[in-house]
Amino acid sequence: MKILVVEDEDTIREVEKAYLQRSGYSVDDSCDGKSALDLFKKNKYDLVLLDLNLPEMDGVEVCKEIRKVSQVPVIMVTARVEEIDEIVGLEIGADDYIKKPFSPSVLIARVQTILRRTGHETIEFGDILIDPERMIINKKGKEIELTTTQFNILYTLAKRPGKVFTRSEILDYAYDETLPNDVLDRTVDAHVKSIRKAIESNPKKPRYLLTVIGKGYKFNDELK
Repeated sequence: MKILVVEDEDTIREVEKAYLQRSGYSVDDSCDGKSALDLFKKNKYDLVLLDLNLPEMDGVEVCKEIRKVSQVPVIMVTARVEEIDEIVGLEIGADDYIKKPFSPSVLIARVQTILRRTGHETIEFGDILIDPERMIINKKGKEIELTTTQFNILYTLAKRPGKVFTRSEILDYAYDETLPNDVLDRTVDAHVKSIRKAIESNPKKPRYLLTVIGKGYKFNDELK
């Protein structure tokens, strides 16, 4: 997941960036409104952390410009209580706000909450990019076709890399109907086999979707 941090105070910006990266996010940063919009137009972000008081163009104007072209989650950052009323009252389209000073743990918790609420995080591991909003899988710049169920299985596992899912859990998340127990295992196995054929360079030696013998499947959490 990729986040754009827009903050004119160097120290605060570097702290925000460091803690977001430590939490597993990819981060671009900008110190003013105009350059932030330039970055936004050139890249796809899952969330924008936007300071209200910025040079060149303030956070209110930046948020309004973003909302003209995207519904990406925006968290506004402000140093003054009275500015919170402005953020809410202007209805500029921000999803949430956070008041300075704040602890890094509060920032990360707020980001995670917003991303869970929106539920459309783009996931990137290794050569694979998964875009749930457009139902697209991209590998090395090439789109890969999957059925809806196959996409849901891959996205379910990729959202929780390293977590082992049983076959029953996978179908609970990914399938729209209840299947008899006697076909459950081979149904999941068949879908995983098809996904591996689509995304793995060598399906017999999978890099992304790993089998956990006796338990189920997991998405590889050691990918670089």
